[in-house]
Amino acid sequence: MAILMARRRTSGTTFIETAEPRALDPGEHQRQNEPNRQPRVHPVDEQDTMARSHMYRRTFLRSAALAPAAFGICRGAPARARIRIEEVRFSYQDFRYRTPYRFGAQTVDRVTLLNVDCTARTGAGRIVRGFGSMTMGNAWSFPSKTMSYATTLGAMKALAERIARITGGYRDGGHPVDINCALEPDYLKAASEVSTELQLAEPIPKLCTLVTASPFDAAIHDAYGKALGQSSYLTYGSDCMPYDLSHYLGADYKGEYLSRYVLPKPAPRMALYHSVGASDPIVESDIRTRVGDGLPETLPEWIRYNGLRRIKIKLAGNDIAWDLARVIGIDRATTETQRERGVAEWFYSLDFNEQCPNVAYLLEFLRRLKEQDAAGFERIQYVEQPTARDLKADRANVMHAAAKLRPVVIDESLTDIESLMLAREMGYSGAALKACKGQSQVLLMAAVAAKHKMFLCVQDLTCPGASLIHSAGLAAHIPGVAAIEANAREYVPAANKPWEDRFPGIFQVRDGMLDTSGLDRPGLGAV
Repeated sequence: MAILMARRRTSGTTFIETAEPRALDPGEHQRQNEPNRQPRVHPVDEQDTMARSHMYRRTFLRSAALAPAAFGICRGAPARARIRIEEVRFSYQDFRYRTPYRFGAQTVDRVTLLNVDCTARTGAGRIVRGFGSMTMGNAWSFPSKTMSYATTLGAMKALAERIARITGGYRDGGHPVDINCALEPDYLKAASEVSTELQLAEPIPKLCTLVTASPFDAAIHDAYGKALGQSSYLTYGSDCMPYDLSHYLGADYKGEYLSRYVLPKPAPRMALYHSVGASDPIVESDIRTRVGDGLPETLPEWIRYNGLRRIKIKLAGNDIAWDLARVIGIDRATTETQRERGVAEWFYSLDFNEQCPNVAYLLEFLRRLKEQDAAGFERIQYVEQPTARDLKADRANVMHAAAKLRPVVIDESLTDIESLMLAREMGYSGAALKACKGQSQVLLMAAVAAKHKMFLCVQDLTCPGASLIHSAGLAAHIPGVAAIEANAREYVPAANKPWEDRFPGIFQVRDGMLDTSGLDRPGLGAV
């Protein structure tokens, strides 16, 4: 059955458009390569935090701007292992969800995967190949009230082609982090150009650009690790990186390398957060028509099936009565099920996906929840992105009071170090790290967040297959990460099928945990 509709070469880049979905064989790329307990954030006085954080943010931005070529590759750096990109290829896979996933103002019933192959050459002339994969996630990264799903997805595909051309045409050798820092301005410029050329009603946002570029960045990191025959997470020290973190983050990081903020070996197990979408049935009476595919369909069924102890609850953010009833109903069903199982401790996270009008809504919600369901309130581990992602548009909407109750985590707002520092200034006490924002940039964000003792968690973008392995590897190698999200098993399990036998610890959840002990293979470890 024909897969390739078109294939053309331009400046070291091969474009592959797929005619239909195909299940990626995790051994395919491997064969090609064979030749060759959660820290709680301590609340601080609001005014003191605002003043010091604002001063630090200004100092940080100024020192980062003065750092030598903070987003470029400087000449004269000490010699380290370098790779040079020879060719970039990409393709797509499309999958339908077994059941729709509702979050915030969006309901999603399908996913497009962007898969990237990178061929690189070492300084010794050896050819290595890297692979990266990510869900395009346009409903989340490029939400629009005026443009259709097809329009925003089409824009991302046009941008992916441009990013492939830019990446494939880059000929300077270097470390993956430096290559990404050098290319990111061109990626952002390309997003602006695509927006103009397609006459989009709204321009492609930076978050969307990061998501589109992330599998290209992952493929380069994967190739670099394979070039050295070791996990990518062992390539972030002074023996591999030509610059310390002051080069990227300013003088406060002088003498430090990413390896200070990355574990050399993965945590052997990671707690799994199971997502309950806003339209998901909780109990049997909520089901109108069963899917009937053999997988669980109610929350108690999922708890028993995977031994769940952490549940992420998607909320409306604009209907406090509904939000309260949703959390209380989930807590009731979970408590009954856990009592049957003999489980005494479990946690919730609350995700409003930006829908709260202001922090007052969140504070009132938490107050009422504590009154009506004290035990459920105590089980909340953190709250995720309660209000709109554009922090600069509403600087008065600060989170200090809410963060005294529970960690408040930045997610959609987090697109760079500046946004992280602004969020901290505005009272956010945690950060949601995502592989879909790019391995290079996420590691830098993680370093800054860890230095400031922020609460950390790793979320996914309903990532299946290689993208989940990448996300799980990221979570398992960053100290202090509370838990990891893995939603594809709920909504698009078909995309996981080719990977289940090779990575049973990741795709077959037991006791509410992922077995991440094996995520120390060369590169990012997927292929």
